[in-house]
Amino acid sequence: MSKQLLRCGTSISANVFEAVEGSSRADFLNKMNIALKESNETLYWLLILSKSGYLSEKEYASIYPEAEELKRMVASIVKSTKEKPDYK
Repeated sequence: MSKQLLRCGTSISANVFEAVEGSSRADFLNKMNIALKESNETLYWLLILSKSGYLSEKEYASIYPEAEELKRMVASIVKSTKEKPDYK
């Protein structure tokens, strides 16, 4: 489980990093959507690790809100990119 958390957690920043250098707006949006999905998966694994006792309540309480905030930020970028008039 922790390996899955590491994989999806690091994938978020890797996809955002790639999106910044995207070859087109569609490419940017595609990479940001992947980052959004990975951030959602990260929240899932944090929850599973907490419920199974691998993360203490204190650890979970300190990490989960920041992971949620990151997901909200990525979701906001995806939404605003889609809302721009010249998006196709």
